[in-house]
Amino acid sequence: MGVTIGDVARRAGVGRGTVSRVLNDRANVDPATRERVLAAIRELDFVPSKTARRLSLRRTQTIAVIIPFLSRPSAFERFRGIEQALASVGYDPIVFNVEDAARREAVFRELPRPERVDGLIIVSLSPHQSELERIERSGLPTVLVDAHHRSLPRVVGNDVLGGQLACQHVIGLGHRRIAFLGDYSRTALAFTSSRLRLAGVRGAAKRAGIRLAPGMVGAGEHSRRAAADVATRLLTSPNPPTAILCASDTQAAGVLEAVGKLGLSVPRDLSVTGYDDLELADHLGLTTIHQPLFESGFRAVERLLALMDGGPAKPLREVQDIRLVVRRSTAAPERSMVTG
Repeated sequence: MGVTIGDVARRAGVGRGTVSRVLNDRANVDPATRERVLAAIRELDFVPSKTARRLSLRRTQTIAVIIPFLSRPSAFERFRGIEQALASVGYDPIVFNVEDAARREAVFRELPRPERVDGLIIVSLSPHQSELERIERSGLPTVLVDAHHRSLPRVVGNDVLGGQLACQHVIGLGHRRIAFLGDYSRTALAFTSSRLRLAGVRGAAKRAGIRLAPGMVGAGEHSRRAAADVATRLLTSPNPPTAILCASDTQAAGVLEAVGKLGLSVPRDLSVTGYDDLELADHLGLTTIHQPLFESGFRAVERLLALMDGGPAKPLREVQDIRLVVRRSTAAPERSMVTG
């Protein structure tokens, strides 16, 4: 049988409650007594059980994480930040992976109760009003990542600025026939990030006196194959774009595949930008927008733990820095392509 809290108490000459208060770093312990208890813990090589610690804290030390398409690289990188931050403070995640409308409805309809989890992190799914009401009824402290609701604390990137930076980059290179490739906007799992990035692209183009024609805004399911199909349509149109700005690196990879199958080359015939700056982007030489995916997950945990300890929710909106990363997938268009 392993060392117990009772063994530590006997070695230190104190009660079990005093040992518990030292383990939980409570302030109401005499310094000399605290040192005696810590010495006993070291001498006996005592490691408190997770179950006992949870009971003493009256917490489950478990956090619910609702995240769509966990297998996607960007989602997994955010979750990696969440998991590492939780592990550093002795918490465990319970993951609810959402890949369709039915699953989303089920997860929000049956949110974990406070007896099971201490808090909730929602990634990339901006809650509807009915979902917000369920969150409020649950009483769970909640933080959003890459998602928006004006009444909830959230850690987000500046998606509008990201779209602007990508568009300004290709405009600066001389491109005028610019297309945007993003996600379908009217689906149960529509991500606001794609819509906001398009808004940034439109804004930058308008300020440069460029209008994105309706046919130059492509949308599809978030996958390489769907992006390749949309890019093929754009590139075989009567007046194809000289630059395609994508809402993600995954979609940009699909565009590159389409370019190769059409016998074209990047960046001679087409400039391409992505978004996220995944490891894939560096491998492909993809110009992209870097956003701190891992850091956003880590920071969400920090904010949630502060909420759970009674800290302030404000500022509700915490915006992380982004930046343009220029690689070999963008260049000035050939003169004939600009004027043709």
